[in-house]
Amino acid sequence: MAKRHGWSVIALTAGILWLTASGAWAAGNTLNAYSIWPENWARPMFEEFEKATGIKVNFVRFSSGEALARVIAEKANPQVDVLFGGPVETFSAGIAEGVFEPYKPPAFKVLEARFKDPDGYWVGIADDPLVFMTNKKFLAENKLAPPASWNDLLNPAYKGMLQMADARTSGTAVTRIFSILEVFGRDEAKAFDYMKKLHRNTTTYTRSGQAQAPNVAKGEVGIGVSFLFGFDKWRLDKYPVKTAAPCEGTGYEVGGIALVKGARNKENARRYYDWLMSPAGQAIGAKAGSLQSPANKTFRPDPRIPTMEGVRLIKYDFEKYGKAAERRRLIERWEREVNSQPR
Repeated sequence: MAKRHGWSVIALTAGILWLTASGAWAAGNTLNAYSIWPENWARPMFEEFEKATGIKVNFVRFSSGEALARVIAEKANPQVDVLFGGPVETFSAGIAEGVFEPYKPPAFKVLEARFKDPDGYWVGIADDPLVFMTNKKFLAENKLAPPASWNDLLNPAYKGMLQMADARTSGTAVTRIFSILEVFGRDEAKAFDYMKKLHRNTTTYTRSGQAQAPNVAKGEVGIGVSFLFGFDKWRLDKYPVKTAAPCEGTGYEVGGIALVKGARNKENARRYYDWLMSPAGQAIGAKAGSLQSPANKTFRPDPRIPTMEGVRLIKYDFEKYGKAAERRRLIERWEREVNSQPR
């Protein structure tokens, strides 16, 4: 399985087809999962669970859209027990398709509202706010102050110094669009007018949300917009960078987990839920280099995890933004009205 090998997507797909045909996903002392989080984050969590319980975990990694599409396509004959690690908008879309069933682990009662579906159809593992990352040396050389608000990003002096992710390929960029919409009170005309102005200051759109982090850290551009945990790694590695959340408020990602309806290893999936949401399971993320803020706040997290102090989170409608048609409409509008325009 992908747990032991860094296969390509093509090879992984072939592996799934073979496993399905051969019955290798059969019930037993196993847990089968689609992971949306990268292997280098997911593998340590699954391996620690194996050590703690003796339950063998088989997993394959896909992007959020690919993973959900597979779970939906396999609805009549589920091939995995859990969908793991993706943004909860993905799980909201899955609820509408009827592919998940609720489960509330013991930690459910101590989780803040943003970390759980009220009926237990998904549970949040950790969250991460959208922030600005600046290169202090770059800005000092250009005699510029770092941005503190969404409006600051429109400063003409920043032209050609800003890098963000492409909404056609990056979930981070989609979160950015949703955040801007919320900041403007869901007034799409004002929000897209703002994004058009922001486009003029943007030098390039990266394929992934984290691709801009090394570019800012190394001073190739001055400012990036992405999730805090990916940016803060560079600060810890002693690069001249600083992060700040926009004062008007910002969106965020909650990575979650959902139990697949009709799972063959349902009890093992529930045991994984219980372990994952316990302090022992919640501590593994930081050990694997994923410095997101754990959902379970009943233990002291790794001191390297950035504090959420001073971060103003907007009210984020996961159900609304989890609808495939709504996401597609907004991405297409961004491409048509923003990305296609000259700078």
